[in-house]
Amino acid sequence: MSSVTVTASATPAALAQRAAPARAGMTPQDLALIDKLKARDAEVRQHEQAHLAAAGGLALSGASYTYQRGPNGVNYAVGGEVRIDTSAGSTPQETINRARAMAAAALAPAEPSGADRAVAAQAAQLEQQARAELAAEQSGQTHDGADPRRQVLQRAYDTTPPAPPTLDTFA
Repeated sequence: MSSVTVTASATPAALAQRAAPARAGMTPQDLALIDKLKARDAEVRQHEQAHLAAAGGLALSGASYTYQRGPNGVNYAVGGEVRIDTSAGSTPQETINRARAMAAAALAPAEPSGADRAVAAQAAQLEQQARAELAAEQSGQTHDGADPRRQVLQRAYDTTPPAPPTLDTFA
């Protein structure tokens, strides 16, 4: 059995139909393994789809899967990932919004993995840092508050964060 990382194209159901005649000569152990692989495939695809749906515009690509070839010659997804943009925003408020979206995407599946929880923790830390930066800006103190050049530039370019985006649900 071998594993490779590729982007999904054909579904295991379609591939299984082509391999159906091969099932006839299989051992009970092979058939049990195929059933396990089918169940794992469905679970992995559902898990990654939950990430994709919650990530929205932060998703850098579709889901990528790691496959295992079953005794029937069909590749079944046994692992997967969705790459999301984890960069900070251009303002503290934008960073807070992005961090919340990152955490939501990481925790979207019914059973988040350890890696999912780690990403959510990183997002929470990013949000906390952005909140501290926002509070410092709102109180008139910045990390470089003593630098008069920074204050002049800040006044000249008015770095007030834009209003958060809104969604019109009128149909």
